[in-house]
Amino acid sequence: MDYKKAGVDIEAGYKSVELMKEHIKKTMREEVLTNIGGFSGAFSLDKFKGMEHPTLVSGTDGVGTKLKLAFIMDKHDTIGIDCVAMCVNDIACAGGEPLFFLDYIACGKNFPEKIATIVSGVADGCAQSDAALIGGETAEMPGFYPEDEYDLAGFAVGIVDQKDLITGQNIKAGDVLVGIASSGVHSNGFSLVRKVFDMTKESLETYYDELGKTLGEALLAPTKIYVKALRSVKEAGVTIKGCSHITGGGFYENIPRMLPDGVRAVVKKDSYEVPAIFKLMAAKGEIAEEMMYNTYNMGIGMMLALDPADVDKALDALKAAGEDAYVVGNVEAGDKGVTLC
Repeated sequence: MDYKKAGVDIEAGYKSVELMKEHIKKTMREEVLTNIGGFSGAFSLDKFKGMEHPTLVSGTDGVGTKLKLAFIMDKHDTIGIDCVAMCVNDIACAGGEPLFFLDYIACGKNFPEKIATIVSGVADGCAQSDAALIGGETAEMPGFYPEDEYDLAGFAVGIVDQKDLITGQNIKAGDVLVGIASSGVHSNGFSLVRKVFDMTKESLETYYDELGKTLGEALLAPTKIYVKALRSVKEAGVTIKGCSHITGGGFYENIPRMLPDGVRAVVKKDSYEVPAIFKLMAAKGEIAEEMMYNTYNMGIGMMLALDPADVDKALDALKAAGEDAYVVGNVEAGDKGVTLC
């Protein structure tokens, strides 16, 4: 008996690392001090000595049951973007700049080419957010996961000068809410998605006119990364008073997370066009509107609270960054929470 006969192929692990290296290379930053394959990743902070109070911010998350769609469609090159996005968007929400990322892949069987394809998506996400992919782990766990399935999670660290932290504490009545468009369902609520639609290859390959693509393409669209968009707003001289990453829990749970006590967000549902995928899901699943807004981003992946005087500058900066953004509401005095009207 040996380790390979027990289901763990060490040689496949070595091959996976070699195949990953070409993808990881494109994420490197000058601050990275180590090579892939070591026991840890090292990152120099010398570049940030000029900050008054350099503050580390971190985020960790996974992709959740969206992975089930990747398994069915046998498409693994974008799911890594989702993993990165879920971590770095949270960092950007606090005003931070992502520095580096580490991934964790657990699988039933290590197929090196598949693992490298997953990591290629992670590297794409890192490139989109200017984060270095400085390490990770691939754990082959026979008997724990089916051979053709895996889980994917990640961890990111960013930095911000303490004075530039976005805390929401200065949000007040009269401030304006600006929503930045999502790329679709992103990476939340897929347990409900999988109840609404048949999770078969045939169903996911069905073309819908209202979507302009197949159902699988619409659902597997990677989560948008907002790091550069928020940076463009900051570089335009705009102070973001509050920022909410709209993830699981939708509008009702996430928007209040950026609000101080004594104010309430008022969002106008007709201020932008809700993407077709959400309308299709609500109709097919007979899901109540309140539940949709309590589960999904409904087309808004990031919500900003701004001083009214900064709104035009912010919208111009977002447009220049290639983002669709809308004035979707305002802040009023009242109990902390959200009113949709």
